[in-house]
Amino acid sequence: MRIDDGVEQVSASRNHLVFAYYVTGHGFGHATRVVEVVRHLILAGHDVHVVTGAPDFVFTTEIQSPRLFLRKLVLDCGAVQADALTVDRLASLEKYSETAVAPRASILATEVKWLNSIKADLVVSDVVAVACRAAADAGIRSVCVTNFSWDFIYAEYVMAAGYHHRSIVWQIAEDYSHCEFLIRLPGYTPMPAFRDVIDVPLVVRRLHKSRKEVRSEMGISEDVKLVILNFGGQPAGWKLKEEYLPPGWLCLVCGASEQELPPNFIKLPKDVYTPDVMAASDCMLGKIGYGTVSEALAYKLPFVFVRRDYFNEEPFLRNMLEFYQGGVEMIRRDLLTGHWIPYLERATSLKPSYDGGVNGGQVAARILQDTANGKNYASDKLSGARRLRDAIVLGYQLQRVPGRDISIPEWYASAENEFGLRTGSHSVDNSNSSVLENSDAVEFDILHGDVMGLPDTMSFLRSLAELDVAYDSEKFTEKHHVRERKAAANLFNWEEDIYVARAPGRLDVIGGIADYSGSLVLQMPIREACHVAVQKIEPSKQRLWKHAQARQQAKGQSPTPVLQIVSYGSELSNRGPTFDMDISDFMDGDQPMSYEKARSYFARDPSQKWAAYVAGTILVLMKELNIRFESSISMLVSSAVPEGKGVSSSASVEVASMSAIAAAHGLNISPRELALLCQKVENSVVGAPCGVMDQMASACGEANKLLAMVCQPAEVLGLVDIPSHIRFWGIDSGLRHSIGGADYGSVRIGAFMGRKMIKSTASAMSSSYSNGNGNNLDELEEYGIELLHDEASVDYLCNLTPHRFEAIYSKNLPDTMTGEAFLTKYDHHNDPVTVIDKKRSYGVKAATRHPIYENFRVKAFKALLTSASSEEQLTALGEIMYQCHYSYSDCGLGSDGTDRLVQLVQEMQHRKASVSGDGTLYGAKITGGGSGGTISVIGRNCLRSSEQILQIQQRYKNATGYMPFLFEGSSPGAGKFGHLRIRRRVAPMQD
Repeated sequence: MRIDDGVEQVSASRNHLVFAYYVTGHGFGHATRVVEVVRHLILAGHDVHVVTGAPDFVFTTEIQSPRLFLRKLVLDCGAVQADALTVDRLASLEKYSETAVAPRASILATEVKWLNSIKADLVVSDVVAVACRAAADAGIRSVCVTNFSWDFIYAEYVMAAGYHHRSIVWQIAEDYSHCEFLIRLPGYTPMPAFRDVIDVPLVVRRLHKSRKEVRSEMGISEDVKLVILNFGGQPAGWKLKEEYLPPGWLCLVCGASEQELPPNFIKLPKDVYTPDVMAASDCMLGKIGYGTVSEALAYKLPFVFVRRDYFNEEPFLRNMLEFYQGGVEMIRRDLLTGHWIPYLERATSLKPSYDGGVNGGQVAARILQDTANGKNYASDKLSGARRLRDAIVLGYQLQRVPGRDISIPEWYASAENEFGLRTGSHSVDNSNSSVLENSDAVEFDILHGDVMGLPDTMSFLRSLAELDVAYDSEKFTEKHHVRERKAAANLFNWEEDIYVARAPGRLDVIGGIADYSGSLVLQMPIREACHVAVQKIEPSKQRLWKHAQARQQAKGQSPTPVLQIVSYGSELSNRGPTFDMDISDFMDGDQPMSYEKARSYFARDPSQKWAAYVAGTILVLMKELNIRFESSISMLVSSAVPEGKGVSSSASVEVASMSAIAAAHGLNISPRELALLCQKVENSVVGAPCGVMDQMASACGEANKLLAMVCQPAEVLGLVDIPSHIRFWGIDSGLRHSIGGADYGSVRIGAFMGRKMIKSTASAMSSSYSNGNGNNLDELEEYGIELLHDEASVDYLCNLTPHRFEAIYSKNLPDTMTGEAFLTKYDHHNDPVTVIDKKRSYGVKAATRHPIYENFRVKAFKALLTSASSEEQLTALGEIMYQCHYSYSDCGLGSDGTDRLVQLVQEMQHRKASVSGDGTLYGAKITGGGSGGTISVIGRNCLRSSEQILQIQQRYKNATGYMPFLFEGSSPGAGKFGHLRIRRRVAPMQD
């Protein structure tokens, strides 16, 4: 529903109404927009009780009325900041539990009593979830006014912090489901708990003084450039310096500490009315929030912003800001080291173009008044239970997949449609199949390699050919978001060779997390792949970005080798599109830096932590192969492997990056060795405790074949042909998967604990028999002294057979064990890539049993694939996959979404038509690291199977609101593809 934004005022109501307005404890931005709504309600003659933790002056500066009642109370904590720019995800969940979950019963009782005592006519929430439930308990209608909801914000935090916090998201979604409808503000995120929505214009505080009046009062002439520094808290230990600003500029500092400021920085009073000062400035430097973005747009103030880490509202606000040409992103490193000048000068050249309504406070107040008077805006078309069910699934879902059935605004959709190269695009546009021949852009000669008829590779080459054209095209600029393209246009010297590598993601058909325990695994490279273009450049010929130039100039040095990376698809996740560093930063004295230092280096700015997957390949080559890089390196990364879906997006980036770098520098690295080096990137530089199967599948796989390998550590047994009558699919659940998450790591730790206990048990039994302490000879023959010796020194759990595990060791393993108890008894678990938390309890028995049985299941699966085609063969293969799926769940790595998809496959399999002989689907399992992500499905290779997969896709959407991404088809691994060496084709001389 859309409300006309031409409202001039809120008409005085015939009734004197009482509103209870709850404000979240997260940031001033919520309080400042509430002020504007409350002001109009009071002007219309109503009483408003504001429940807030914000200082009084935020409200009383704007509203001096006896009808305003301030009640100091915080009922949610929002997002806890680790520092001015970083959200602490675990601390946020723990603080919310402490603030809103533990005292929930007393909160509800207190709020119901209070709401009745003030005789509230309507509860308004921005955006306190428990307020909606309290209103329902008190028999009062409630409305939310917001641009995001906490179920969405906390969703990714849960994935990072572990499932023991997920009830928080469910409870918040359930509380919101009691809300009657949502008044939705621009810059909004998906909010699945609300199905009745009214969109309103920006809520912006009014101006009290003109630009001229403000400058005159401050003694600042009109010709002085003025930047307002508006962070809402400055980074710790930050010291501002005079040289940070261009000559002649002044900076107004909000919320400055007691530090002494340079002469060109002016400290503003704590209670300054910020909108007037913003409108009097030439640009603003700060972090993104609703208040700063909305007011910057309203006052047409260019905004130089630095990303906040892990606050999931930000990408949506950022896209809106940049859509209206009002934003310039500053890299955090440049903020902290003072390289501000190029960003500020760029900002003052912008002409922000927002021309929409700014009277959202008036509009929202009118809707609230009408609702309190009895008007019904809600449609009642969906039940609360249905809204809750949608929220549970979509509340986790952070991947903005094209085609999803969620209403998203034009300013956001524009970023997703960028060139059709978005992360996770469903298919490659086959119209690009004659890419270079049909392009009007400058062409390339392919000097080495073969595109192998791959349409995504030809599309990538087209995008390279069009880079400089796209950069200068006015038509292109109007239609597409071009920030990444502008950065990429300056990457390459078009007169020199460029090297291109390609690496696919992979579908874990079977084997999964048993790889780190040495299992046999079967992996299929998928159609979606990552492309990386690399060029070696003489430092004096490299075109540096302005901030990189400023950094080198500040060091007073001649041109030195610089690494510059552009990554497409940053708009679909909260990360920066570019990364650069001096290659000398990899060195620590005369040796490459340690992996520990590298992890800290890339973690300094989490919005650029993605660069560890790419730049980390250079460090690993330096450390493991003693390679030194004397030239500058430019890299362009474009991946269609969706992130967070369990199909090895990270491995594809690592393998493609290292392959391209190796080709550009003449390094001959075998696919197997390259995969092992890329695993080192993920384990040691990124810090994710993955096994090696992902990198091996991406590097060594072949199209339409399963890569069979034993992960001890990475022995390829060969390629297994997929029989012509069998087909595999992947179906994404919409729940974000991450092998860096706590659940994957804890299961891995549990497995290594189990291995340590088994070895200890075997060693004790072996010693007992060797010392003659066995009860009798029969027992000695039963257990076998040599076998016990082998098991006492077992390197991989998968070398233990299921029958030996059950006969001897299973009964001695605890179901769970705390880290402290384990370390006290066993000292260490001998896993180099995980660390035991003494305070945490780990599942041991299930985590140990899974890889032992999984190895057996994979061997049986591989043997069955080569057997005669029959219904029994397919049924047995499917049954093995089902067993694997439920073993994941026993370990704690299941998820609601993947369980639902597997159930849908089972329902399809056991329908009467299928059972009577028309069976097409036979089994399914969760893949990779689990805890969300994708399932793999096995079925008969026929049209009917594809139809049933589409039916499952639609049924999942009907049940959850999310349209699953389908993985169909296969493509060659990086080793099979090799690399391309290309050079811009010189146009023929004109007569």
